[in-house]
Amino acid sequence: MNPEIAVTVLCGLAILVGVAGTIIPVLPGGILIGLSLLTWALWGGAGTTGWVVFGIGLVFVLAGMAAGAVLTGRKLKEHSIPSRSVLVGLVLGVAGMFVIPVVGLFVGFAAGLLLSELLRTRAFGTAVASSWAALKATGLGMIVEFGLACLAASTWVIGLWVASAA
Repeated sequence: MNPEIAVTVLCGLAILVGVAGTIIPVLPGGILIGLSLLTWALWGGAGTTGWVVFGIGLVFVLAGMAAGAVLTGRKLKEHSIPSRSVLVGLVLGVAGMFVIPVVGLFVGFAAGLLLSELLRTRAFGTAVASSWAALKATGLGMIVEFGLACLAASTWVIGLWVASAA
């Protein structure tokens, strides 16, 4: 196996992990995809195609990261949900990952968010409503980032075909 094929295979695996990382917050997401595309452009042997793929893919990755952050942030502000509540949700989500396999991250995040909102608002109904709004906002941001990460990965696959045909 020559080094260019090894780089291509490793970059493909890293891109897959990056796409999964947009949904599973413990894994690296868009940054890993961008670095993988750069690595492939530098050492994948694709020449100009590699750089075109890197440029287009990076635009998708950056757009996904920005859109995810902006959409989530706007919805959280719209519902007056403080960053502290999201941070508590993240901390309990990471802890939940170790307590409940597979779903602990999501259960812990939702429980932490609800607990923090309950402490903040002192009303269960209000805490549930604001927690649900935060969960929907977070989900929307993740879906947008995931979709654009998939477009970046698809760009790499198309670039791989073009480079191998040349």
